[in-house]
Amino acid sequence: MISKVYSTALVGVDGAIVMCECDISGGLPNFDVVGLPDASVKEARDRVRSAIKNCGFEFPLRRLTINLAPAQIKKVGTLYDLPMALAILVSSKQILAVPDDAAFIGELSLDGYLRQVSGVLPMVLAAKENGMKSVFVPIENAKEASAVSGIRVYAANHISKIIDHIMGKELISPCEETVFEHTRTFDGDYSDVVGQEEAKRAIVIAAAGGHNLLMVGPPGSGKSMLAKRLPSILPPLTYEEALECTKIYSVLGKLDSENPLITARPFRSPHHTMSATALVGGSSNPRPGEISMAHNGVLFMDELPEFHADVLEVMRQPLEDGVVTVSRAKGSATYPSRFTLICAMNPCKCGYAGFDDLRCKCTDNAIKKYWKKISGPLLDRIDLQIAVNMVEYSDLERKGKSKSSAEMAEEVSKARLLQQKRYEGTGVNCNAQLTSSLIQKYCILDDEANELLEMAFDRLSLSARGYDKILKIARTIADLDGSEDISADHISEAIQYRDFDRN
Repeated sequence: MISKVYSTALVGVDGAIVMCECDISGGLPNFDVVGLPDASVKEARDRVRSAIKNCGFEFPLRRLTINLAPAQIKKVGTLYDLPMALAILVSSKQILAVPDDAAFIGELSLDGYLRQVSGVLPMVLAAKENGMKSVFVPIENAKEASAVSGIRVYAANHISKIIDHIMGKELISPCEETVFEHTRTFDGDYSDVVGQEEAKRAIVIAAAGGHNLLMVGPPGSGKSMLAKRLPSILPPLTYEEALECTKIYSVLGKLDSENPLITARPFRSPHHTMSATALVGGSSNPRPGEISMAHNGVLFMDELPEFHADVLEVMRQPLEDGVVTVSRAKGSATYPSRFTLICAMNPCKCGYAGFDDLRCKCTDNAIKKYWKKISGPLLDRIDLQIAVNMVEYSDLERKGKSKSSAEMAEEVSKARLLQQKRYEGTGVNCNAQLTSSLIQKYCILDDEANELLEMAFDRLSLSARGYDKILKIARTIADLDGSEDISADHISEAIQYRDFDRN
């Protein structure tokens, strides 16, 4: 008898439906698993055999074949233990057929207990999108699975509980839906940063429009403090954005079983010794990297020139496209990677060139060599480029008078609200994501502003991308002013934030 039990699979950070078919036929005892399984799926044979025996059922001593369809999808992980065990029990007529509108996910211990698996959220979303009415998961994955509305989630700690539910002996109660509530989790406030009002203005513009930012300044000028407080002024995650972020962390197995939803914008700060694979994702079985973990949030790269050149260059395409495709021998996957890049660096190896020339010990050639680590194409993709000067003593005396995160967050929130209304239905969330056609539609200049931008384009030798960046920044500055029109003043300020095009 052939039985069919539905389960799911992961393709990148998305789920797909998998049918687990079981056939028991005559011949010498054998247990085969086909359908492009990896080693962990093949090892399920021993776990399933022991779990069935230790739960009081009989494991059929005949030729047993499990097919995981469709065969073109690579099956990875231990989540197929549960559907395989149920399919065997149905084929051997020890339990009733399972519902064909339910999906089963879970790893089995040798005594039949269910263990937590990774990637449950995207798999439950796939089950819902493919018409499944219910899904059965390990109890540790209950809250994560319940974040998906419109599908019944049943959680159990043992396969016998699920079998009793199928047989109608003891029904499992559906889990309550996990409620999404945005949270702000950050250390520090911008009121802690004394002085640096120009840098704070650039931070507000970056947060309001989702723009990338590079800060260059001597040691101790406050670059890291400014960057690490950015989450305190970012707009809250929407439910859809929260699901996108949670899917990535779910695939990586980095969710808390008690609080599984990502409710605050991610802030990632990788060390400069990281590899290109760790940044964009990869390994033998492709997995998301740091740029995907920063999706809908911030990626902070401190000491930018200290990163290896190949690490910096692999960011160029994701910064433009908002996605990254990783191809390996065992398959390829596309991961979302739309993030705000915040970079900080010293002007030279010793850190004082151009800010305190008496303290700087670097030669001109050494300074040029240091800056060559940042390629032109990468620098061109960074919208805002500012110098962060050393703090004056007079600023340190005026403690408590600096603008707070709450005040800056209010400015950002108003600007983002204007953008959401303006770009509704276009798939664009902020000014940094504007396409060329949308720039032509929403970044219209008067004669004075156009003349100023033309002059800047010639004098700074801007690229077409640099031209678009200035228009996007000016659009954000106008939104912060509550203006629908982009004036010459907005263009003038936007040009000032291309410091390293001007120098």
